[in-house]
Amino acid sequence: MAGWDNPDVDLLYDINGLTEDTPAWVDRAMGHIGEYGILLGLVLVGCWAWWSVRRRSADRETAVASMAALLWGPLAAGVAVLVNIPIRGLVERPRPFVDHKGLEVLVDGKTDYSFVSDHSTLVMALAVGLFMVHRRFGLVGLALALFEGFCRVFMGVHYPTDVIGGLALGTAVALLLAPVALWLLTPLVRTVARSARVGGLVWAPVGGPVAAGARLPGAEGDRLDTGRRYDGDLAA
Repeated sequence: MAGWDNPDVDLLYDINGLTEDTPAWVDRAMGHIGEYGILLGLVLVGCWAWWSVRRRSADRETAVASMAALLWGPLAAGVAVLVNIPIRGLVERPRPFVDHKGLEVLVDGKTDYSFVSDHSTLVMALAVGLFMVHRRFGLVGLALALFEGFCRVFMGVHYPTDVIGGLALGTAVALLLAPVALWLLTPLVRTVARSARVGGLVWAPVGGPVAAGARLPGAEGDRLDTGRRYDGDLAA
């Protein structure tokens, strides 16, 4: 990574070079956003998705499936970061500011290896988990994950390929382990849903539970289609 003819390094300098034209307060804000803000934003989107799923699921089994997928998101993020530990130790790629001069580094204390980006891995696993639950929330999560990748390069702490590797690792872990994870999580979530005390954490539809096949008020006898997905739900 010593040469300027490397596209990875060229793109690093192009993106980090944007700091030369931005005010100092923008740089500080981007540093905080890239380090903490986007992760917090994804947590808030996850909470919003949880609230929406539990209130708008057509039936309890739909809610159980969606909640299991929603729970898998942060678990997948944790697994992906653990998988990244040996990858970093194997590759041993220094941070870009170690080998390349003239970079504007917006956050201090980065002394570990660069490939792959933990932040990109975390946010992508969370975003994929959200997409498994609900398309709209998932698209918001994916947009945040891509912006996180941009921020890490803008901050001068990762190469673009570190970010791409992190996005790929988060996606792979979240998708490839999902069948086993959901097989294990769904019975647990179903047990919680059946509890009189905490079942509302899984399914608490507006107006209370509606039995499968029940007639809806004002619907002229139309039956509730309990198998129909709502607003792009992918977990039903």
